[in-house]
Order: sequence, then C-alpha cells, then structure tokens
Amino acid sequence: MPAGGFLLNGGGMSDYGGGLTVPVVVACLMAASGGLIFGYDIGISGGVSEMESFLKKFFPGLLKRTAHANKDVYCMYNNQALTAFTSSLYAFGMVGTLVASRVTRRVGRQAIMLIGGSLFFVGALVNAAAANIAMLIIGRMLLGLGLGFSGQATPVYLAEMSPPRWRGGFISGFPLFISIGYLVANLINYGTSRIPGWGWRLSLGLAAVPAAVMVVGATFIPDTPSSLVLRGKHDAARAALQRVRGKGVDIDAEFGDILSAVEHDRQNEEGAFRRILRREYRPYLVMAVAFPVFLNLTGVAVTAFFSPILFRTVGFESDAALMGAIILGVMNIGGILASGFAMDRYGRKLLFIIGGALMFTCQVTMASIVGSHLGNGSKMPKGYAVTVLAVTFIFSASFSWSWGALFWAVPGEIYPVEVRSAGQGVAVALNLGLNFVQAQCFLAMLCCFKYGAFVFYACWLVVMTAFAVALVPETKGVPLESMGHVFARHWYWGRFVKDHKYGDEST
Repeated sequence: MPAGGFLLNGGGMSDYGGGLTVPVVVACLMAASGGLIFGYDIGISGGVSEMESFLKKFFPGLLKRTAHANKDVYCMYNNQALTAFTSSLYAFGMVGTLVASRVTRRVGRQAIMLIGGSLFFVGALVNAAAANIAMLIIGRMLLGLGLGFSGQATPVYLAEMSPPRWRGGFISGFPLFISIGYLVANLINYGTSRIPGWGWRLSLGLAAVPAAVMVVGATFIPDTPSSLVLRGKHDAARAALQRVRGKGVDIDAEFGDILSAVEHDRQNEEGAFRRILRREYRPYLVMAVAFPVFLNLTGVAVTAFFSPILFRTVGFESDAALMGAIILGVMNIGGILASGFAMDRYGRKLLFIIGGALMFTCQVTMASIVGSHLGNGSKMPKGYAVTVLAVTFIFSASFSWSWGALFWAVPGEIYPVEVRSAGQGVAVALNLGLNFVQAQCFLAMLCCFKYGAFVFYACWLVVMTAFAVALVPETKGVPLESMGHVFARHWYWGRFVKDHKYGDEST
C-alpha cells in the first residue's frame, strides 16, 4: 500500500493528490492547540491541591491532618472533598461531550471547538474568583463542559483535515499540546506556590489563557470538508479541500470519496448513536468503549492528577514534588514527539507493543519498591524515592509514546462518517467519565490497596496490549473514507464489516 493511502473511486487504490500546505498546517496546529486546556487543567489540579494557601481556605481539616503525620502515609491525602475538586470537571466533561456529539453535525466541528473554548474561559475566571467550595465546583463544571465540547470535536477535525500520509503526526499534535499544557501548568504552580495567600488564584485564573488561544484559533480556521458536506455546503466544502490540499492539486477523487461517504450516511436517516449499535458497526463501538477503558486502566491519569501528592507521599518535600511533576511533563512531551515521528513510519501496533511492555515493567517495579519501603508512619528512604521518581518518568514517556498519543489518533480516524460523531462522542465521554471515577476513587484506592494498586494496573496492561495486537487494525496511511477496507479484511472484524459497502475489493 502506498505511503499516502488508497482511493476507492474506480475500484482501485492509489495516492490522493496534494501534500503538506501552509493552510492545512496552520489549521491543524490551531485546532490541536485545544489540547492546551486539557493539559493545563490536569497539571493545575494536582499542583493547586498541594498549595498550603489553597488547602487552608477550602480544606483546613486536611491541612491539619497532613501537618500531624498520619500513621498511614497511604491514607494521608484521602479526602473526598479534595478529590471532588478535580473529579467534578470530568463528570461535566462527559455531559459536554454527549451534548456536542448531538449538535456537531448541525453546526460543524469549528463551532463546537469555539463553544468549548468559550465555556472553559468563563470557568477559569469563576475559579480564580472562588470564595467558597460551591463557587469552586461551579467553575469546575464550566471547565468540564468546555473540555467535553473541545475533546469531541478537535481529534475528528484533525483526522478529517490532515493528509492521510501525515494524519498520525497531525492528530498527535493534540496530545502534544496536552503535554505542553501540563508542563506549563506545573511551571506556573512551581512559581505561584511561593506567592502567599493568592498564588492558587493565579494558577487557576491563568487557565483562561489557553482557552483564549483556542477561541482565537477556532475563529479563524475553516471547517472540515466532511462537516461542510454533511450540512449541504458542497461548494464551500470543495473550496476548503482545495485550499488545504494546495492550488492546482486534483482533489476530484478525494472529494468524490467524501461525497460517497456522506451519501451513504443520508441513505439511512437513523441517528448516529442508534446506528453504531447495529451489528455492522460493532467493531467501531468496541473501539469506542475499549480505548477509554484501557487508557484509564494504564494508571496514568491518577499519576498525572496526583503526581505532586504521590511524590510527597514517598518522601519528597512540596517544592521537590512540584519539580518532579515538571520533569514528568517534559517526559510526556518527549514521548509524544517520538510517537508522532514513529506513528506514520512504523505503524500503530509497534507503539502499543513497546509502550505496553515498558509500562508493565514500571508498574511492577513501583509495586515492588513501594511495597517494601513505604509503611505505616514512615517515609521512603531517599534512594528508593529517587528510583520511584525515575520509574515514574519512564512510565510517563512510555505512556505518551503509546496509549497517550494513540487514544486520540486511532479512535479519531477509524469511524465511518455516518457514526463518526457518535463514536468519538462515546470515546471521549467515557474517557472523561472514567477520569471522574478514578480521580474520585484513586486516593481511597491507594489507602485501601496500598502498593497493590500498581499491581492492579500492571495486570490490565497485559490485557490491553494483547487487545491492541490482536484486535486493533493497522491504519497507517489509510484515508478516512477507506477505513472500511481495513476492518472488512481483518481476521475477526471481517465477519461484521462487509467490504462491498466501501467499494471494490481490488488492490
């Protein structure tokens, strides 16, 4: 198969025309910048919950408990009100995603990203001005709705807009910006933690900056050709496709495939959410559910949310814990960049295999060290604490290399246009819902399971790596409108997806 993928028209498979152009690079970068709000919030939530001024205002009981050396260090930070500060965002993010999935076909991907950025902007301002826990939670709800809208639309936008041969790299721009947002948030936390009294307000309020970047970006980028065709704007869709593929490039074949995919959608008026439940769409529904479930069972979400708390639990002081979280952000960026480089050269499966093996090793190592050297009324010896820090960094890079990048790339590119909004909506909503559960339960789980929590995640890493190897088709270089061929020829999914629906089977 050519590097650029294959076409359906005429029954054969060949490259689409066009390559990288300034308009497509600018549009995809502006869209991917929506990942900043995801990463910034993840980093800010964990860091702010470590700040003494924040705890003193909203959680004074927890501050007193940590100051008087709890007997069980695993349970030191187990406070449901504190975790609600983090997890409430993800509950409303799930709601926002489902709402966005319903309306994106009517208003387009661009408008959904604009709405998401605006909601996040308002939520950031409310949080910065919070006078009590209720106001804090209301701000988090608005932030969550913003995340839900942007998370539903942005990966699909990137998949629909980018050229097939570079699609993996472009989609990985979204998790790259998540990692950049996470790093920036931890740098800000490191500085604002030294501002007595109101440093936490500055950290929370600066979330309005990445939101403003997203709003500005969404204002000036064009909508995707597929989204425009879905709304009957054929001339605008053709003009948008010509603009991003380059003047003089023959776009007839690619535009024809978009029209064919949308026409198939219109032949069946059944809603996308009902349609994805039908047998021929079973593989896509499985992927929409499996990817967010496995993503959360890597254990990375809780590491990102609570890394400063985790580092402090194993023996580092507050500043050292925040600095460790900053280094964690750098490792995330390194893993995403490596993944974006490798994804379109070596395929998706190799990344799953390498990442899964390394993450499993890290979780087992963490369980062994933490189980042996962290107990009641004691902190971990410094040498072992440094080892935990190093293992956490390796784990973070391995995650970013594999599931961190591929969670956005693979689900964003595999769905047929008729269920694309539903499939992406289910995946992102379920991910945010599971983020809520994990954020609310991890500290209680750590208190109950202790080092067994890392063994729990290690076991799931074996399962998800086997799933990726056996059941996730390789999609390197395949145009979106041709994904049906890949599933129809898969050893297992072929019994559900029929190749004749997508064109001739000849290669």
